[in-house]
Amino acid sequence: MDNHVKDRLEIRELIESWVVWRDAGDWERFRTVWHGDGRMMATWFQGSADEFIRVTIEGWNKGVSILHFLGGTTIDLLADRAVAQTKMTISQRALVHEVLCDVVCTGRFYDFLERRSGRWGLVLRQPIYEKDRIDPVDPGAVLALDPALLQRFPVGYRHLAYLQTCIGYQVKADMPGLRGLAVEALYARGRGWLVGQDSSLETG
Repeated sequence: MDNHVKDRLEIRELIESWVVWRDAGDWERFRTVWHGDGRMMATWFQGSADEFIRVTIEGWNKGVSILHFLGGTTIDLLADRAVAQTKMTISQRALVHEVLCDVVCTGRFYDFLERRSGRWGLVLRQPIYEKDRIDPVDPGAVLALDPALLQRFPVGYRHLAYLQTCIGYQVKADMPGLRGLAVEALYARGRGWLVGQDSSLETG
C-alpha cells in the first residue's frame, strides 16, 4: 500500500475513533488518540487533552449530553505532520429556561496531527463553527430566548453557546467560524504546522 494512502487511512480512523469513543464514554481508548501534549479547543473548554478528558468525564457523570456526527474529511500531509478537516455536527440536549431543547451545530474539526515513534496522534483539535439552531424537544413547547445573551456570541455557534451558558459553562466568544479573521488565522497556523512551525499551535 502507498505510504500516503496508509497515513490517510490511519488518520481517518483516528478521527472516527475520537467521536465513537468519546460519545460512548470509552475513556481509556479515547485517551489513545492524543499525544501527551495534545490540546483541545472548544466553546466550553480550552486546555490539555488530559484535562479535557477529566472534565468530560465529570460532565458525563452529571448527565451532560453531547454527541458528534462526522462527514467527509480532507487531509494535507507533509512528512510526519498533517492537518485534517472533517465535516461534523455537534448535538447537545439540555434545559433552556425550563424547556428541554436540542442544539445542532454544523462545522468542521480542524486537526493538527503528528506521527511520533510511528504513531499518528492529535496535537491540537480546533473546531470551526459554521451554523447552528435550537429546537424544543417537544414541538408544542414555547421557548423565549434572551436577545442580549444570544447576540454575545458569533453567529456560527450562538445557540450552542446560549444553551451551554444556561447550564453553567463559561463559553469562549471568539472561536473561528465559516468566514472572518479567526478562521483565516487558523488556516495560517495550519500551513505553519505543516512546515514545522510549532509556534503556530499557541492558543488563547
